[in-house]
Amino acid sequence: MPKASLRKNGKAAGRENIVSLSKDLATKIVIEQGDLTDMQTDAIVNAANNDLILGGGVAGAIRRRGGDEIQRACNEIGSIPIGYAAITTGGRLAAKWVIHAASMELGGSTTAEALRKSTAHALRIAAESALKSIAFPAIGTGVAGFPMKDCAEIMLQEALTHLQNGTTLEKIYFVLFDQDSRETFQKIWKRMQASGCQDSRF
Repeated sequence: MPKASLRKNGKAAGRENIVSLSKDLATKIVIEQGDLTDMQTDAIVNAANNDLILGGGVAGAIRRRGGDEIQRACNEIGSIPIGYAAITTGGRLAAKWVIHAASMELGGSTTAEALRKSTAHALRIAAESALKSIAFPAIGTGVAGFPMKDCAEIMLQEALTHLQNGTTLEKIYFVLFDQDSRETFQKIWKRMQASGCQDSRF
């Protein structure tokens, strides 16, 4: 979105308006390094396959920390379409809920479209459930092999769009496993704030 198209009272928006918007949103999106399963948010998001089988990676860590009741809840739901999400109990996790964002088939790879749709659906489910906080991993960047930079661009854009459209969510966390991943997300988010638009490529 070209900056010249941001208008107020028929005039191009000034730089001060862009910065103000960015600072407001910056308080609602938090990027940190840590263990997703330790998060005390209302919900955490699982990087799921569409069969909702909690195998390795993020899903395996969630099952180990949260208990088999999460997998049993997934079994009751069954398979969901790629690009969708489903909510279950958080079991013994600090988070009450787990939202399973299905960006791939079991043993498959993640696509940009599937990541975008499943992230957006997870956010909608959180808002429909009147949740105040949610924590995401870098979905698809593990065994699914999705590039970290592309993941950051897509997920941050979806988070920003969701916040701008009105939501019960007050905080959206991105919890990254290592320093390089955290720095990638932070770099993309800073670029988005500086540009004053949703698409970090501008």
